[in-house]
Amino acid sequence: MGVRQIAGAVPTTATRARSVLAAAWSCGVTTDVGQDDLVGAHRVTEGATVRIGPPPDSVLAAAVLCSPHGRPTALLEFADAAPVPVRDRVRARLWLSGELVPDGEDLVLRPGRAVLQTRTERLGIDLGELAAAAPDPLALAEPRLLTHLADAHPEAVEQLTRLIAPDSLHGVVRVQPLAVDRHGLTLRLERARGQADVRIPFHSPADDLTSLTERMHCLLTSAQALSRRRR
Repeated sequence: MGVRQIAGAVPTTATRARSVLAAAWSCGVTTDVGQDDLVGAHRVTEGATVRIGPPPDSVLAAAVLCSPHGRPTALLEFADAAPVPVRDRVRARLWLSGELVPDGEDLVLRPGRAVLQTRTERLGIDLGELAAAAPDPLALAEPRLLTHLADAHPEAVEQLTRLIAPDSLHGVVRVQPLAVDRHGLTLRLERARGQADVRIPFHSPADDLTSLTERMHCLLTSAQALSRRRR
């Protein structure tokens, strides 16, 4: 059983991809030589430029030695995992493919293609739009925000389900906060078999933690008012 979604703004594909890049602490790198899972070896600079410092004993370092002019072609994979324990924690995957070019001790990706895979669709991203996009302003704070909401305020999560159409809650055994961005909050509805996600939009974008607190307060106030009307 699915859910009836509440209409509202959502981040652009380029913004979503840029947020994945900003928050990722590891990446998978596939070259002609093999595959590496690198932790803490990359950073993202202005224009969504990915810079990697390949560990000396890594497969990527070997690929540099084996490739013409030390410029291996590579596929980089970044996973966006929910910070709160839920089924199917990977919310999205971002793939960037292109050439890795030496720059000092780093390798800099010159991308030729970017693809974002969500739970429901696979989307190509215009590289110019990706370079121009900024991460969602809540992207780096999201893990702390969601874990605090789930652990310290489960009653608030339960209250927010009152904003969801009652028929969408049929068979639901657990609700967890799955994602938050400047435009809204997403809840994961888990059933005995399967799950579904429902997005609850904010009345206007939240561009910092102060405005996010106000938006969440408005949602809870609306949920309480709706509950009283249904009695």
